[in-house]
Amino acid sequence: MSHAAASKPPMTAAKTIGYRAATALLVALALGACSTATMNAVGTGAPESEDALYATSPANIASLTDVVTRNPNDPPAYNMRGTVLGEAGRYDEALADFNKAITIDANYAQAYANRGLVYRQTGKYDLALADYDKAIGIDANYAVAYLGRGMVYRAQRKPALALADFNKAIAIRPDNAQAYYNRGLLYQGQQQHGFAIDDFSTAIGLSTQQAQPYIARGLSYLAVNNPKNAASDLDDAVTIDPQNVQAWTSRGLAYERLGDKERAAGSYARAMNIDQKYQPARDGFGRVGGKFGQAYQAF
Repeated sequence: MSHAAASKPPMTAAKTIGYRAATALLVALALGACSTATMNAVGTGAPESEDALYATSPANIASLTDVVTRNPNDPPAYNMRGTVLGEAGRYDEALADFNKAITIDANYAQAYANRGLVYRQTGKYDLALADYDKAIGIDANYAVAYLGRGMVYRAQRKPALALADFNKAIAIRPDNAQAYYNRGLLYQGQQQHGFAIDDFSTAIGLSTQQAQPYIARGLSYLAVNNPKNAASDLDDAVTIDPQNVQAWTSRGLAYERLGDKERAAGSYARAMNIDQKYQPARDGFGRVGGKFGQAYQAF
């Protein structure tokens, strides 16, 4: 039995919104949050594995620096360290390593794509596009570059170009969960929830331990008035990533739609305990009559 109680945040006037508006808001927030993030990128809310923590640890970076020192003219050495520095959020250092790798080997497609990823994650979309274009020019079958470029186009609200790139990435690598997930987000943003659900389902089948596709599919199920399936997906999402505020809030809405105010309040409370200022959770908690300081059953 799991219970959650919301710690009392500074009170503000909460606006009551309907189910449809709440679902639309959560979808919009999800799409906004995913504009610069991948399913398993640092900062997306995905749980950090021990391997990921080690990869970005000072000890591992020091080890990679030793490799660079011993191989000062080896582009893959700089690319590897740059990749880890990027995962650690040390973007300037990552860019320096990718620049060095490209200086040594001007036809190193992976270094261009990795530099494009850093530019994309820092909102420098024109520079990102230039690097993805260069990577594709070097290797026309480089699925990662099409995926990255498609994500830039989606962030720039160029859906036709984004769809073409996601389709190309899938054609090259039909086992790429991120490509299906991002194409699903594109469909979701266009209210094509049937196509979105299909793509999220494929992404889940290819990568079962990522919360984001479960959240996204749950939101599309809510949009097509299937709160039962939505609740099941969001149960999985909060199990995979129990610190994901959007997962808990979306789960609260699913149980609210099912008429289970106890689990809804428990979910909204868990979301507010993660982020007291997250307004969709505060609004939902108010709609189901939640009271601060009271314990609610989350499961």
